[in-house]
Amino acid sequence: MSQTTVTSLYRRALKQSLDWAVQRSIWRGQAVYIRSLFDANKDVRDPRQQQILLRETEKLLNEWKHPDPYRPPTAPGGNKWERNLPAPILPYAAPPGAH
Repeated sequence: MSQTTVTSLYRRALKQSLDWAVQRSIWRGQAVYIRSLFDANKDVRDPRQQQILLRETEKLLNEWKHPDPYRPPTAPGGNKWERNLPAPILPYAAPPGAH
């Protein structure tokens, strides 16, 4: 098991927990708990046991996925995404004062 796989899984767990608790004061407790779960298994060296842990963690992440994840307002899919776009320039419109 590579370190990048574990760190990617850890980051996904933290980001997913932010979907459930947007306030940082609440989220911090969850982040500490998630870190303790990862630290508890950091000394596992058996590849079979590592694969089992990875599968269980993936299963838990899919099970606890938020139905409506948090998106920053200006991100794609956010409520302010493309709110104030400039008006499109029409190729067939005459310039002002050309009449």
